[in-house]
Amino acid sequence: MTVPTEPTVILASTSPYRAGLLRRLVEQFEQAAPGSDEAHLAGEAPAARAARLAEAKARDVAGQRPGAVVIGSDQVADLDGTVLDKPGTVHAAHRQLAASAGREVVFHTAVCVIDARGDAMTHVDETRVRFRALSEGDITRYVERERPLDCAGSFKCEGLGIALFERIVNEDPTALVGLPLIATSRLLRAAGVTLP
Repeated sequence: MTVPTEPTVILASTSPYRAGLLRRLVEQFEQAAPGSDEAHLAGEAPAARAARLAEAKARDVAGQRPGAVVIGSDQVADLDGTVLDKPGTVHAAHRQLAASAGREVVFHTAVCVIDARGDAMTHVDETRVRFRALSEGDITRYVERERPLDCAGSFKCEGLGIALFERIVNEDPTALVGLPLIATSRLLRAAGVTLP
């Protein structure tokens, strides 16, 4: 009698944040950098953009590794219709946090799992973050201390960034970090990955 083997799981991301989250679910997985285009499409809603990019990343890697289960994820931060991308510079991070101060930012975090047959399953999680009023000094101290230059919205909620908020409203606290694990668990089980 042969024991069925677990499919190879690949995270279509080099993000240490997403990898850290996935390790909570899957002991062994590979990471691969997707080569998909992340350009904005005119008139595209933030949730639709997150879903499109998550699937594009997963499909790009799945095309190179047929038979694997591939996870793609993307997050789009929306401040009253303006997308807050990864800032990249201290100045841009300062500008984003100043714009978000005292306001609500909606984060759309999508996950797409492509199973061994090549079928895609996608979920988009929504997180509403209310920032507290932030002074110039608050912002400067935060950015200097945590350097959130590679994070959409210019903060790390799993670190000191939590001090910037009045409240967070969501169904899955891991979504704001970059990979909604409740949905990811469900999609991985549907793709044949054994989880509790």
